[in-house]
Amino acid sequence: MAGKTAAGVRRVRTLLAQLVWTAAVVVAAVLAVGALLVAIGANTENDLVRFVLDLADGVDLGVFSRENGIRQFGGDNAEVKNALFNWGLGAVAYLVVGRVVARLVSPGKA
Repeated sequence: MAGKTAAGVRRVRTLLAQLVWTAAVVVAAVLAVGALLVAIGANTENDLVRFVLDLADGVDLGVFSRENGIRQFGGDNAEVKNALFNWGLGAVAYLVVGRVVARLVSPGKA
């Protein structure tokens, strides 16, 4: 009976680790695509573009914000530089933290 319980716990922990990693990858992708859309000057009147940019604004946690992020640029193309730097850094941070949390949750090798 204890073997079944241990196996069940391992499966749950493995699934949870996969979910954490998947969520981190999805959020990082949203930030990366958002930065790309800003960089190419995508039409912000388009519903899909607006959706992605709004979603990226929502997951940047304010720390990686385009308007008040870790690094703010001025001058020519400041909006593009801010999006690429802050959202790019945010994407990397989500991937690193996601991987660390997934490894902590994962049951590891038996």
